[in-house]
Amino acid sequence: MQFTKDELAALLNGEKPLQLAGLDLSKANLIRVELSKANLSGADLNGAFLDEARLRYANLNQAKLEGAHMNRANFHGANLADSDLSDSDLSEADLSGANLADAILTYANLTSANLSGANLNGAKYNHHTQWPAGVDPVAAGAVIV
Repeated sequence: MQFTKDELAALLNGEKPLQLAGLDLSKANLIRVELSKANLSGADLNGAFLDEARLRYANLNQAKLEGAHMNRANFHGANLADSDLSDSDLSEADLSGANLADAILTYANLTSANLSGANLNGAKYNHHTQWPAGVDPVAAGAVIV
């Protein structure tokens, strides 16, 4: 079930940290939204617009973010383990200290993203994945598929 604009606004204005685990937020407009420490584990965010959103220390374990727009989003310290980030735009995103273990990064755009201290062990990528300059995905523990 997708939310109306009013339902989504009410949900986002709820008690913090937000408990949004497993919700269908696909294609939602979440540009510049404050989601720090939110529980979004297993949430469907496919095609969502999260440009410049703040997701510091958020739990996005097993979240579906395929084709999501996350340009300049702040994921510092976030848990993105086992999440599907395929075909997503993470250009200029702050992923410092984020856990991306076993995440799917095929076709993802990570151009100019900050990956310092990020855990990429077992993250899956392909030849179309765009990495920030100077990042060696194999040395970081990522696996080509």
